[in-house]
Amino acid sequence: MDIYSRLFSAFGRQHWWPGDGPFEVMVGAILTQNTNWGNVERAIENLKQAKALTPAAIHEMSHERLAGLIRPAGYFNVKAKRLKAFIEFFINRYSGRVSKMRKVDTETLRRELLSVNGIGSETADSMLLYALERPGFVIDAYTKRVLSRHGIMDGSESYERFQELFHTALSCDVQLFNEYHALLVRLGKDFCKPGPRCEGCPLSGLFS
Repeated sequence: MDIYSRLFSAFGRQHWWPGDGPFEVMVGAILTQNTNWGNVERAIENLKQAKALTPAAIHEMSHERLAGLIRPAGYFNVKAKRLKAFIEFFINRYSGRVSKMRKVDTETLRRELLSVNGIGSETADSMLLYALERPGFVIDAYTKRVLSRHGIMDGSESYERFQELFHTALSCDVQLFNEYHALLVRLGKDFCKPGPRCEGCPLSGLFS
């Protein structure tokens, strides 16, 4: 919580995850794999302009058409395949309705999401936390980099070990997990880059 307090004081509320509704957030969670959010926003805007940001529209669209629309997000052929796989699951299992997903317990939902081709732990937990408001801490490259550089955990540890650290140390709270992860992303982008900019870092001196 000392880390959280410092980051919140430095950066303020992050209003994450940006998106018009849960479905858009879930689509964004797939598109943001291995790219930055600015590229994702362009891809989502393309889908909106084409009136294609609905489960039915993506389901009926050809792979080639979908790949063309999401091209700004990078790896567009791979992501089109993954998006199609998720939409097929979403329609077949939940009739394309978020309200039906909300009725299912978190453990079952997570297991189902992880069974979809192209959805790993980070993407599944992003969907659960940001779209469905289920308390699971999202672990990404920024989080691993920040914690390993400050000697809290070895960067080679598994996703599950990193997540366990947060789940053990923090209250199980959706808003806290949401804001904390977003603040770590901000720190990773502004200071804890691959080539770190340590001067002025909000965590400077915390572990000395």
